Amino acid sequence: MLNNLLPRYVDQQVYRALLESIASEHSARMVAMRNASDNAKELASDLTLSLNKARQAQITREVSEIAAGANALGG
Repeated sequence: MLNNLLPRYVDQQVYRALLESIASEHSARMVAMRNASDNAKELASDLTLSLNKARQAQITREVSEIAAGANALGG
């Protein structure tokens, strides 16, 4: 009886190890993709903030130049 059970037991242990390995790899890929998505969202947010700051600085310079020109003409 042991001769029949032992090979099956070994087969099942190898199969279980294989399934655990596949599940572990899948989990690692999911975590990596989640981290990449989170990093991309953060980068997009940072770039949007930088663009908005640069745009606001340009608008402020242009308004200052217009105000200075108006003061030079009127003053």
